[in-house]
Amino acid sequence: MFRTKSVEQSIRDTEEPEHALRKSLSAVDLTVFGVGVIIGTGIFVLTGKVAKETAGPATALAFVAAGVVCALAALCYAEFASTVPVAGSAYTFAYTALGELVAWIIGWDLVLEFALGTAVVAVGWSGYVRSLMDNVGWTMPEALSGPDAAEGVGFDVLAFALVLVLTAILVVGMKLSARVTSVVVAIKVAVVLMVIIAGLFFVKAENYRPFIPPAEQQPAGSGWDAPLVQLMFGYEPTNFGVMGIFTAASIVFFAFLGFDVVATAAEETKVPQRDMPRGILGSLLICTVLYVAVSLVVTGMQHYSELSVSAPLADAFKATGHPFYAGLISFGAAVGLTTVCMILLLGQTRVFFAMSRDGLLPRFFSKTHPRFRTPYRPTILLGVVIAVIAGFTSIEELATLVNIGTLFAFVVVALGVLVLRRTRPDLPRAFRTPLVPLLPILSVAASVWLMLNLPVETWVRFGAWMALGVIVYFVYGRSHSRMAREGR
Repeated sequence: MFRTKSVEQSIRDTEEPEHALRKSLSAVDLTVFGVGVIIGTGIFVLTGKVAKETAGPATALAFVAAGVVCALAALCYAEFASTVPVAGSAYTFAYTALGELVAWIIGWDLVLEFALGTAVVAVGWSGYVRSLMDNVGWTMPEALSGPDAAEGVGFDVLAFALVLVLTAILVVGMKLSARVTSVVVAIKVAVVLMVIIAGLFFVKAENYRPFIPPAEQQPAGSGWDAPLVQLMFGYEPTNFGVMGIFTAASIVFFAFLGFDVVATAAEETKVPQRDMPRGILGSLLICTVLYVAVSLVVTGMQHYSELSVSAPLADAFKATGHPFYAGLISFGAAVGLTTVCMILLLGQTRVFFAMSRDGLLPRFFSKTHPRFRTPYRPTILLGVVIAVIAGFTSIEELATLVNIGTLFAFVVVALGVLVLRRTRPDLPRAFRTPLVPLLPILSVAASVWLMLNLPVETWVRFGAWMALGVIVYFVYGRSHSRMAREGR
């Protein structure tokens, strides 16, 4: 259960012709992928919800706090991705440092994280497209607008269709995906910059008062809705106030989901030792600056208590009497969220592919397409499953579960850096995480703290998924593992 796979063996596995992925990505491609997936739901969907219900104008500080946690993890990811340039991200890193069982657990976790993340973004995209349709007088039938539209019953046909189209693009090839992403990211960043520049003219100082609203008397939740830290330590996190910023950080953390997806493309990068750290750290820095700027502008344009939850940026411009900007933002959001959805789906298929190549999942899924050299079998399977999930679920049910999965991956990667530094000090490391062991320890502590601020119900669901994963490992993965076969 704790056998490790050497870095050398992991790299050799990528050279087998029928299991090899095409190397076509550069540092610019990776940065574009990172920006493409990070700038999305956080700005276009979650900003209004968090500002209105949890942190007020101090949402900008929540983005800073979440960005710091991600930066600590990003430095650990950068070392691993440049040292072990193999598809699978945290799953592959755990296999080389912590052993097969831990690798399986993190891989199982990543499959859930990316699947639900893709579904969340597809649902958010659908909302913006419906808003655009409403602007021109087109209205979707309620039964086809999502499960919240027809008294809790319905099917989001737009989210369903988006995932299927993106699945087809990913099957055709990574370079096509990179080109599509580059165009869409350019549009998305232009829209974000427009929000910042145009919104500055409508900012009112009184909307920032109070910048940190006073804490509410009631805790953020009770029973299953309460954060785990409340049950463990008797601490009752509240909405607003200083502690509300950290509660908000655990929610907007979802907005930074993305730089770890960059690590899943290490095997398809031309010079991963040089380009992976640049792509991971560069995309994170760019997006953190944009997030803080946008949240400050939006909460300055409209009082936090009046912000929209479904489309906060567009509705803030509508409230100031500028529907043209609102329509442009809805268009940019709808276009931009497509890349978020596509890159999350890409990340999941690469993790699934890596686990299949190692025998922990059926090897049937590790064959690449003879022409496109993409893992087309898991891409098609997962694309169809996620499309169905996106059609039948809502954002509120999924976002927190994605957060806990991501944070758990951060903990494993930080611990992996510590272990591999001790067990394999001889490995050539193109990028070295600074201040080891202090920085990885801080990364673990910060990630665990944000996890504790998530509701108990999220922990229960996460625990159930992990328990199912352990059962699958002992029933199938442990005996079919490639390492086990080679040992025999």
